[in-house]
Amino acid sequence: MQAPPALQTWLLRAGGEPPRAAPFLPMSRAEMAQLGWEQCDVIIVTGDAYVDHPSFGAALIGRVLEAQGLRVGIIAQPDWHGTESFRALGEPRLFFGVTAGNMDSMVNRYTADRRVRSDDAYTPGGKGGRRPDRSVIVYAQRVREAYRDATVVIGSIEASLRRIAHYDYWSEKVRRSVLLDAKADLLVFGNAERQILEIARRLDAGEEISALDDIRGTAFLHRKPKTGWIEIDSTHLDAPGPLNPPIDPYALTPAGTGAAKGAATGVAGAQVVRFMRRVPNAEREHSVIRLPSFEQVAADPVLYAHASRILHLESNPGNARALVQRHGDVDVWLNPPPVPLATAEMDWIYDLPFQRRPHPAYGAENIPAYKMIRFSVAIQRGCFGGCTFCSITEHEGRIIQNRSEDSVIREIGKIRDTVPGFTGVISDLGGPTANMYRLACKSPEIESACRRPSCVFPGICPNLNTDHSALIGLYRRAREVPGVKKVLIASGVRYDLASESPEYVRELAQHHVGGYLKIAPEHVRDGPLQLMMKPGVGTYDRFKELFDKYSRQAGKEQYLIPYFIAAHPGTTDEDMLELALWLKRNGFRADQVQAFLPGPMATATAMYHTGKNPLRRVTRASAPVVVPKGLRVRRLHKAFLRYHDANNWPLLREALRRMGRADLIGPRREQLIPSWQPRGTGLAGASPARAPRAHRQALRTQHTGLPRTPRVPPTPPAHPPTGRSSRPGSSGRPRRGRP
Repeated sequence: MQAPPALQTWLLRAGGEPPRAAPFLPMSRAEMAQLGWEQCDVIIVTGDAYVDHPSFGAALIGRVLEAQGLRVGIIAQPDWHGTESFRALGEPRLFFGVTAGNMDSMVNRYTADRRVRSDDAYTPGGKGGRRPDRSVIVYAQRVREAYRDATVVIGSIEASLRRIAHYDYWSEKVRRSVLLDAKADLLVFGNAERQILEIARRLDAGEEISALDDIRGTAFLHRKPKTGWIEIDSTHLDAPGPLNPPIDPYALTPAGTGAAKGAATGVAGAQVVRFMRRVPNAEREHSVIRLPSFEQVAADPVLYAHASRILHLESNPGNARALVQRHGDVDVWLNPPPVPLATAEMDWIYDLPFQRRPHPAYGAENIPAYKMIRFSVAIQRGCFGGCTFCSITEHEGRIIQNRSEDSVIREIGKIRDTVPGFTGVISDLGGPTANMYRLACKSPEIESACRRPSCVFPGICPNLNTDHSALIGLYRRAREVPGVKKVLIASGVRYDLASESPEYVRELAQHHVGGYLKIAPEHVRDGPLQLMMKPGVGTYDRFKELFDKYSRQAGKEQYLIPYFIAAHPGTTDEDMLELALWLKRNGFRADQVQAFLPGPMATATAMYHTGKNPLRRVTRASAPVVVPKGLRVRRLHKAFLRYHDANNWPLLREALRRMGRADLIGPRREQLIPSWQPRGTGLAGASPARAPRAHRQALRTQHTGLPRTPRVPPTPPAHPPTGRSSRPGSSGRPRRGRP
């Protein structure tokens, strides 16, 4: 893996020094005129409001390009019903960069039950409906309508996770690569800084966009096989078993004719290619793995699961090979993932002159996503957890990219000095996870050769450095910044890693928790946890013991807020019942619960669609995975998480009787739900009668742990209610503060 040039050395203009930064990247012709611009070099179209903050991808990429001497404009949340909004800044000299925004537009617009959300955290006023479904496709098509010959580069998490044929939960079918539907010239996947600067540099030098087929972290269309490349059939690497049904001996077409060959490739009349099984290491950089075609994976769930497995095995930048997948008469070619950013490069990016606030065009309108992160600092990127329901690893990679302590401290100082409303509280120091800062493989050689999807499952890899001392030192320095009263940790803590460092848990509990700490056990049964690639509940218990111990030592009453997922692949009704009983024994009452949302490219989505487990070699004889599908079963699994809600009791009673567990219906404390129904509750909306007084008192005992008497007031639950998840798939929207 050859190291690329440092980002800050890629100046495009002769003379070296970039021009003075714009106060805000322009969103109108009037702003361009104030800056003395006649034309933009690059225009970024985004589905989010423009907030000039490094947590917003359009602003970050815009500032990175600006620092190279380019004139960058922003078209934020354009009206996609016509082309007028896309003509607002004219045609750029180099290219349009099209992004859906910080979130996938379908996840942003719909709940896990496919209901349209009424709000949008990335829109002024939190109003919903300001972006279209599949925004990347719609925006790119409108750009093409506005400027037929413009160069269009698509990116963001929406494009990144749809770079090959993928299962689409909202249409319940396998869709082809977004590159074809968007009619774009190039797709950028993963963190985009390296790719976008190389694209801009080479276009600025006069190269044609069609010549940019060798940039890591990009995907493009190719109609003919590339010369000088060795193709490897993915089914030779990980054989799924027979690919075609047995030949009908009574068929009129003889075996071995062109028709039979076309059926094997998914393309009528296609020529069968001989693939190499083993490629010498010296030729690996010019070898490409051919995945089953779009037509094949769309028709065959086993091949879909196989393709998903190969994609995840080829995700390490140190050893990943290029991938190619046929779509009709064209190949979608995926270059290897981008090389992770070095610490100096991360520092350079976050030191760029961000205004750290929304564009003035929005006036005093509140943008909820900005309000959430305005006092937070990102200290790292990437995640080596590999949770199958999450797409962070597929997008950002599993190699952690870190900022330096000095860079983080400088940003805290900028927040203190420039962000309106700062009261001395830093709301978060984190990233995809709170505590992977500077954690990495002990051996760079082993890291570059590793193909494991997770460094912490089924157990923590012995080659993983779990020393949290660098993070502890960063926390202590952050607390000492003048004007900073408190530094909170709001990102989710990976508690299996934290348990390896009791000193970190002490530091966290005594100084950085505001009463509640978010963690994500996700389940308590081994079956679902194995398919999630999450640790067992015993690891949670060990972390809780440490957290409670150090909270008591600090004289603080603090609680863990655990998140759980309903209806994940591999989860049975019995699994959810055991989870509900665990919640009840531990006094947890979930406020809003999270149902599994099959996002594109996630391993768990492949399980959901195919009923196979891509964590192991997929064959036609592979054991099936239980998949909770359908509104009724998903509603039941969510009801188990909210066992205390009387509206769910009729559904739970029916399920418990069907499962042969009617013994859990009744007034005793060890029973899950009562046999009576309060007035005005239940799925039917009413109940026939009020329960007897003795039964009501028993129910209170069941819920509070103490009987209610005239002399003894009721006590609160042993633990606070669990909070609402901010991850994709939650039935609610992100929020902060006490749940």
